[in-house]
Amino acid sequence: MSNWQPTEQGLSDLLQLLREALNPTDNNNVQQIPDYNSYLAYILTQMPQEDQYVRSVAGLTLKNNIRAHFPTISPGVIDYVKKCCLQYIGDELVGKAVGIVIAAIVERGQVHNWLQALEVLMQKLDDPNAVVVENAFTTIQKICEDCSRDLDANAGGVQPLEFMIPKFITFFNHPSDKLRLNAITSTSQFITLRSAPLMNAMDNFLSALFSRATDDSLEVRKAVCQALVSLLEMCPTVLFPHMPNLAEYMLFCTQSDDADLALEACEFWLVFAEQDELREQLEPYLPKVVPVLLRGMVYSEMDLMTLGGDEDDAHIADSEQDIKPRFHKANLVEIERADKNDLDEGGKKKDTAFDEEDDEDDDDDFDEDLDDEFYGEWNLRKCSAATLDVLCTSYEGEVIRLLMPLLKTELENPDWLHRECGILALGAAAEGGLQEIGPHLPELVPYLFNNLVDPKPLVRSITCWTLGRYAAWIVQSAQQSPEARKHFLEPLVQKLLERILDNNKRVQEAACSSFSLLEEEATTELVPYMQPILVTLSTAFEKYQHRNLLLLYDTVGTLADVAGSALNTPQYIDVIMPPLIKKWQEIPDESTDLFPLLECLSSITTALGSGFKQFAQPVYVRCVKLVTQTLEECQAANANPANDMPDKDFMIVALDLLSGIIQALNTDAEPLVAGTSPNIVQLLSLCIQDEVAEVRQSAYAVLGDLAISCFEQIRAVVPQFMPHIVSQIEPVPEHVSVCNNATWSAGEIAIKWGTDIQPYVEPMLQRLFQLIVNPQIQRTLLENVAITIGRLGLVFPDLVGQHLQLFIKPWLITLAPIRPNEEKASAFSGLCEMIKAHPQGAVKEFLLFCEAVAGYADAPTSLHEAFRNILAGYKNMFGEAQWHQALETMPAEARGPLHERYGIA
Repeated sequence: MSNWQPTEQGLSDLLQLLREALNPTDNNNVQQIPDYNSYLAYILTQMPQEDQYVRSVAGLTLKNNIRAHFPTISPGVIDYVKKCCLQYIGDELVGKAVGIVIAAIVERGQVHNWLQALEVLMQKLDDPNAVVVENAFTTIQKICEDCSRDLDANAGGVQPLEFMIPKFITFFNHPSDKLRLNAITSTSQFITLRSAPLMNAMDNFLSALFSRATDDSLEVRKAVCQALVSLLEMCPTVLFPHMPNLAEYMLFCTQSDDADLALEACEFWLVFAEQDELREQLEPYLPKVVPVLLRGMVYSEMDLMTLGGDEDDAHIADSEQDIKPRFHKANLVEIERADKNDLDEGGKKKDTAFDEEDDEDDDDDFDEDLDDEFYGEWNLRKCSAATLDVLCTSYEGEVIRLLMPLLKTELENPDWLHRECGILALGAAAEGGLQEIGPHLPELVPYLFNNLVDPKPLVRSITCWTLGRYAAWIVQSAQQSPEARKHFLEPLVQKLLERILDNNKRVQEAACSSFSLLEEEATTELVPYMQPILVTLSTAFEKYQHRNLLLLYDTVGTLADVAGSALNTPQYIDVIMPPLIKKWQEIPDESTDLFPLLECLSSITTALGSGFKQFAQPVYVRCVKLVTQTLEECQAANANPANDMPDKDFMIVALDLLSGIIQALNTDAEPLVAGTSPNIVQLLSLCIQDEVAEVRQSAYAVLGDLAISCFEQIRAVVPQFMPHIVSQIEPVPEHVSVCNNATWSAGEIAIKWGTDIQPYVEPMLQRLFQLIVNPQIQRTLLENVAITIGRLGLVFPDLVGQHLQLFIKPWLITLAPIRPNEEKASAFSGLCEMIKAHPQGAVKEFLLFCEAVAGYADAPTSLHEAFRNILAGYKNMFGEAQWHQALETMPAEARGPLHERYGIA
């Protein structure tokens, strides 16, 4: 193929397409031209008489073809393209276009398959022609960006970086700023890999890097800062000997008039603050860093030009780019622990998110808060605020002591930009500095209240955000003191409600977000203020434009979650339901705006319970319609690939709301389920087999709710569902939530189906036992596994009880702490029946059983009686001596309740 020559007709046809500035790849005519990638290479490299624009388009098209279709291009064609490119890499006119083709081949074909390209490119760095050198280095930089791991690997016994990195470093002092930038950027690609050739050249790299710290080129200085930030993150110890000078340099750059350079330098302090092991290294510089961060948080002129929003804009419709995409997560059935107070009466809670690690700190909360409050790209202001937040958490009082006098100056500044900055800093310091700031809050909170009516919308919005950061302190103070309730909580509720109806969209958004935080902290403390809250939120539905309307749904849904049944009064229903139903009727089936509305209504149905009955029928019917439509569209797409696969989030949110309706209406849901066509039970048989885990997760939630409320509607088809349920009781990491809901639904079915479930008990137990003894399993799943084992034991005490010794210890450890509810009661009733059938199985864990019984003060009367009988049975089994010996080893906090309740002595 290396001797390939174009035909005159083929060349003429392709040139015509290129002259018309069409992409030949997208034109059917190119299919008639053999070897058209070879033609492109020929036009690019060997037709100097042709217009340069046409040659460049040929190069760009060739690059795109290689990136998109490399595996299908014949080796002969690739060889011809390689030959042309290597021959003309030094061409002054098309060298740049040739370079992007070379980079594409190296990336798609892998470095070790074309080491000759690297050799030629590196040789060109010594070419006397400056344009040739620049084109070569631009290509090398692209290869370093796209193929850094390949380059770092030992390619066929050759380590390219061994000779590349030392060569790059020599270019750090090159007269051309473009080449200096290429060299620094190319070398820096290998910091995150801790590449051995770079580590071996670290002294030379640092020396050359520091020599460019005061480079005339702004772009070079930014590249220096980026490299230093990467070094601090990946191998900080190499910087320790240079830290005093380095810190001063980064402080200087953080205060640069160029916003991009200042941001790159500020990232250095954020990385520094986030690494605990660097705490001692950073501490000496805090007195200088904190003031610099505070200065970086003042809005720049460019920020203000970009943001706009200094006027009343609530009446102006949002543009499409104002609406952030959002994604729905399916319901998770969760049995809550005893220390939670936000359960419905049945003890079951459904979350819209599944947290794989319950106790994991959410380090991204602050960044998300910033993104919500100040939409736009990451900038110096956000980076400075995020760094201050991390510093306040890492150094606690030390940073706050440095910050407080500076804050006082900012908050008292007559310039609104500095006051706004001070309020932002106060919010940023909230999490880590609460202990130090707490004594000042009785003065600061009223100050913030005053700023909620500032003429400047940006001051009002940041004040809303900061008050949200202190919502927990305000609520706790109100719970401890009527005075604090009067002076802090009540004004906060009133003033945030006023700002929810602000005439500026940014203020509305900040007020809604902060009120949602207040709802989560205050929960039922807000019930006395329910009427004005609901009136305000209802009014906001008429006032808000698209973007904030989506946020308003979340605020209303959160209120329903925390208020629960307190919302179920006619006067409240009459206020909040009309605007929701109006939106429900306005939004078409195909609009993604249904997602937040359906999520909101799911929370509302759970809170209202039977109070939702008057609205249930049309909502239920539409949800069934959404599920049906999505399933039909899926079938059409599977039958004909030309059809687009539908967005299954429509089905997920509809299933979640159906679950909420069935749960809210309980047995009153039966006429809806029976009378709606198609029947939801028929649809569930498809949904529980869907390939998308979130669909299966939501479908099993509905199935469990049907088992509780309308079992007769599913009785006939339960045998069809059970094999699928059994198959899902397997915690594949990305599908744990499906396993959780399938396990829960199995327990609900067992209670209602009784002994008919027998064929599925052993297969389920095999899987449930594997889960209950695994301490790595997520807590929520463990609780549902334990409850389902207990419920199966209630139906088949002899069959399940013979395995008591295997599971009783983790079972008791899992279920003893959860809040008393129907699930816990039925599970413990099952345990008692199993112990009666196989008392020896629990003997080894007798003391643990006693502690669980002692902690279960609110058990139903029948369960107390079962506990009494079991304890009496063990007393007879042990005999007096062994019985008293067991009691002596029991903790006093368990002995006391057992004696009071059951006369144990």
